Amino acid sequence: MRTIITRRHVLITTRLAICLAAGATMLQAAPAVLSARDAARPEVAASRAVANPAARRTETRRPEAAPAPQSSSSMLSGIVVHRELPITQWLRPGEFAWNDEGAPAGETIIVVNIRARVLSVYRAGVEIGRSSLIYGADNKPTPLGTFPILEKDADHVSNLYDAPMPHMLRLTYDGVALHGSQALADDAATRGCVGLPREFAALLYRAVRVGDRVIIWDGVTTS
Repeated sequence: MRTIITRRHVLITTRLAICLAAGATMLQAAPAVLSARDAARPEVAASRAVANPAARRTETRRPEAAPAPQSSSSMLSGIVVHRELPITQWLRPGEFAWNDEGAPAGETIIVVNIRARVLSVYRAGVEIGRSSLIYGADNKPTPLGTFPILEKDADHVSNLYDAPMPHMLRLTYDGVALHGSQALADDAATRGCVGLPREFAALLYRAVRVGDRVIIWDGVTTS
């Protein structure tokens, strides 16, 4: 049986959304999918397998110009958060939470905080998922900015690195994407992509569409 140990978490405001640099989340069962309802029932807060899609699915979007540099304030100012997952702990590598029960229909936005090493998924202002992540090494950093999802490929294999990238969500046409990663550790890094626990990547893949917005920021707030 795993327990949740509270740690300081800075809540997101409507003026300067998603300041997770001072706190992320931590679940003690990884990989696991823990809903808010299950958190109140320890006997069911166990790992649940997530089946891979039965068939390969690929969606694409026409190439677009790279986004112009943006400040943290301009990237995040349009996000209004109505509710977050009731978890206030640090995430360890490979750990995540997901609960989309009762979330209203609406725009889905993904926010990646590089400094806190956490990704949050919001639907109509309600957080439905939160995950640990790995990001680009110093010689191949993950780019900052706002990106539309250009392509979805459930069974993608990188033609640059000959590496599997399951449940890939392409952000740029020079190889940057969100995808499931097998190697998740404090000292692990990617070649510019955002690597996620594979079970979480599968959930995220099913929750988003081509064209949905992904915001990647350095976790440093600016006035």
